Amino acid sequence: QAQLVESGGGLVQTGDSLRLSCAASGMPFSIFSMGWFRQAPGKEREFIATINWTGDSTYYSDSVTGRFTISRDNAKNTGTLQMNSLKPEDTAVYYCAADPHPYYSSRPSDYAYWGQGTQVTVSS
Repeated sequence: QAQLVESGGGLVQTGDSLRLSCAASGMPFSIFSMGWFRQAPGKEREFIATINWTGDSTYYSDSVTGRFTISRDNAKNTGTLQMNSLKPEDTAVYYCAADPHPYYSSRPSDYAYWGQGTQVTVSS
């Protein structure tokens, strides 16, 4: 059974850093593209970052460019989102997603598999 499990969320202060991980199982992760999304209370799910299956192409939303870095380790079936210079507006539930296509995508509809989410709260 294909599964994605996020970890690494928590409560931090403005300017702090967090590193989110996404562990994949039950799927050939190395041929899956991957994305990170977030959803704040009362808001729609928002694209954050995406990476292609080989890890050599990435794309970020304007809101996190320069602060967040997406990466992956196919040998460990793991994806990572390094978040620096966190702001209160980064507070949300963060989700990783994966799909068996080689290119990256910012559209939630392009991803068949989703994790359960991990809460990130940034205090001011």
